[in-house]
Amino acid sequence: MSEAAAGEVQGRAERLARWTSAYRPQAGVPDEFMDADGRPKGAWPRFLDRLGDLDELEIGARFVSAVRRIRDTGISYRIYGDKREHAWPLGSLPLVIEQDDWETLSAGIVERAGLMESILADIYGEGRLVARGLLPAAAVAGSPEFMRPLVGVKPPGGRFLKLYAADVTRGPDGRWRVLADRTQSPSGPGYALENRLVLTRAFPDLHADLQVERLAAFFQAFRDGLAVGAERSDPRICLLTSGVFSSTYVEQAALARYLGLLLVEGDDLVMQDGALHIRTVSGLKRADVLWRRIDSDYIDPLELNPASRLGVPGLVEALRNGSLVVGNMPGSGILESGALAAYLPNIARHLRGRDLRLAGPKTWWCGDPDALAEVRDNLGALSLRPVATPPKGAVRDAILAPHALDAERDHLLAALRDRPFDYVAQETMPLATMPAWDRTGGALRLVPRPFVLRVFAAATPGGWRVMPGGFCRISERPDVEPLEMRAGIKSADVWILSRDPVEAVSLIQPGSTRVRRIAGHLPSRAADNLFWFGRYVERAEAVIRLVIAHLGSVGSAVIADMAGDAKAPTALRIRALLDEWGAIEAPDLPTGTLAQQALSGRDTYGSALRHSLSARANAATLRERLSGEAWRALADLRDLLEIDATQALPEAQLLGLAERALSHIAALSGLAQENMNRTAGWHFVDLGRRIERAINTLSFATRFACDAATAEDLGVMLSLCDAHVSFGARYLQGVALDPVRDMVLLDPFNPRSVAFQVEAIARHLGQLPVLRVDGLPEPHQRLASKLAAEFASGEAAEFDGAALTRLENEVERLADAIATRYFPNGPHALRPEKLVGLA
Repeated sequence: MSEAAAGEVQGRAERLARWTSAYRPQAGVPDEFMDADGRPKGAWPRFLDRLGDLDELEIGARFVSAVRRIRDTGISYRIYGDKREHAWPLGSLPLVIEQDDWETLSAGIVERAGLMESILADIYGEGRLVARGLLPAAAVAGSPEFMRPLVGVKPPGGRFLKLYAADVTRGPDGRWRVLADRTQSPSGPGYALENRLVLTRAFPDLHADLQVERLAAFFQAFRDGLAVGAERSDPRICLLTSGVFSSTYVEQAALARYLGLLLVEGDDLVMQDGALHIRTVSGLKRADVLWRRIDSDYIDPLELNPASRLGVPGLVEALRNGSLVVGNMPGSGILESGALAAYLPNIARHLRGRDLRLAGPKTWWCGDPDALAEVRDNLGALSLRPVATPPKGAVRDAILAPHALDAERDHLLAALRDRPFDYVAQETMPLATMPAWDRTGGALRLVPRPFVLRVFAAATPGGWRVMPGGFCRISERPDVEPLEMRAGIKSADVWILSRDPVEAVSLIQPGSTRVRRIAGHLPSRAADNLFWFGRYVERAEAVIRLVIAHLGSVGSAVIADMAGDAKAPTALRIRALLDEWGAIEAPDLPTGTLAQQALSGRDTYGSALRHSLSARANAATLRERLSGEAWRALADLRDLLEIDATQALPEAQLLGLAERALSHIAALSGLAQENMNRTAGWHFVDLGRRIERAINTLSFATRFACDAATAEDLGVMLSLCDAHVSFGARYLQGVALDPVRDMVLLDPFNPRSVAFQVEAIARHLGQLPVLRVDGLPEPHQRLASKLAAEFASGEAAEFDGAALTRLENEVERLADAIATRYFPNGPHALRPEKLVGLA
């Protein structure tokens, strides 16, 4: 061995010893890394030995890059009741499991998933478990998750569950134990996928060398399983979300993008002729499969929860007639009831003839008199929890641990006396621990921290298939249980270390799909958001250009005397327009204060920052349609414009900031032009920008290219339209009114002229779906044609102040007509469902 190689070996050994020297599992708590005698076990020695090739600085740098990617791509989550998005808290170490151990766990998950499917089929079918006394009728009928209208409804394809999940940990004996079954609409597979993508980018060599099992094949099989039971051979699959304020909306958007599903909300859907359809800009389109990510009772306000605004009236009827496949079936959440866990062992023995491979903690339902008596006698040694899922905002597995019973004993005893059937009691079981980094004292070391692993199984055409990985939650503190994502809880990727080399698998398999060029269908709501995304970006740009003009940086001598003079007539017009647009609080502010407020004011609804935040809010509803680069450009623009209001920046710094902001907006525009497919979505983004640019340019011209415009006014007009260079190349003399008007209003070659925008709008509308079947133009098309003709045939001298104001109002009317035709904006709108030809 060479001296260098020997040095590397010694350095790795020193690092491993330093990292693990203080690692001490808690007494009586199973640990993934060390056994009770302090010996390393499982896959961890193999993983840490390979990780030891990197020093602390390199490891830190790689995790910094991972955190940056999370930020750039907008991976986030919400806590119920909190409108803020929280950056996704990826832990610094994966949970690593050997293949043999994983195969044992997977076999138990498959067995448990099959049992859950059988129980659901019985509860909503013949009811033999209740008839034979294996399951109390009160535990079924008394559950809020029991959907009585679904009794007797057989799901197309025969599957109640398309996706099953179980939260697991190690028991005291080191074997895997189930903490909870997830059958309602299990969350987490998308975050597991994002964790894998981020961590693989950070440690590609480590991931490959350890032969980590890949996830793509599982997701492909899951998508195939969703389609089972659909009436059509090439079904349209939708993912139903409650919207952008869902705590896991980002995950849902990521899954829709990765799996090629249509992300829809309840307002996007309508029942017609006994089948579910999507409202699109092309008319109603048949939905064959619905992967729901909302609770069961919200799915149909007509037959289930009448207060729901998230579902579709009449959807249950589509389930009855077999025209729709829903995963998971409404009512499947009853399997998450704590009461069922008390009877699951006996049910398993009855249906399967043996005990479950994966057991859970021993459970007593307090609605059973014998169980209640036993619970009362042993209350201090048990954990008490509600039978049903706690209300939104509460910890979903809210557990009253034994140490809390002394203070609340009287209250609990009263509750058990008055409504015992609302509670279950379980034997206490500490969560297992896994290694996590800790820097207490400055040195990097490994410490044990509690974790919960969520494992997923998909119902595929070939049977149940377990994801070779999962969604792991790990606590930052030893005394906090990671039962849900919240402050102090991180997520971890899950690496299954294969015995054999792992084949590279992609979601797209060569030869598996026939070639086709179908643009896809755009829901009306998505079109609305894309349109306004374009408009808000353009509004932000207009405000920024006004600020730059006011600060006097136009590169032309014609208004050089105005720079810094807040009382110059042209400057007063700029200030008045910013005030009219709501970008500033008052037009008589000091120049620096005005510029900073127009750029970064949070309390001024028309500031560039507020428009960029509005664009970002629209983009948040379109995550499955926007690239990561677009989201990163939006984040950069927001970060640039978010200036501390208490910090007054000098004018020169504000000018530089405004110019950099224009660069970010130019990047966004370039991404839309070069990266978006020329489908309906792109048309609406560009329509929004063209509409808003035409309105803003006409508004500029009304003030800076009117009959009384001065040379300074005309110079600002050229600056606002980025036309100084073109004007100087075309005209050797100084600025004059008609040439300026011609360039910014009528020149079809100038990409910022109104004529250019109107022509682009007409082209976009010509490529979008039509409502009439007689070939005659629709109202919005007529308006666009009239405007295009006026700008194509007009002369500069004709566009005086009155004409400019009239034309600005006409473009506003055109925007309203487009909204009326394509967007879900009111009871009198021309709804797309009036279109003929349902496909």
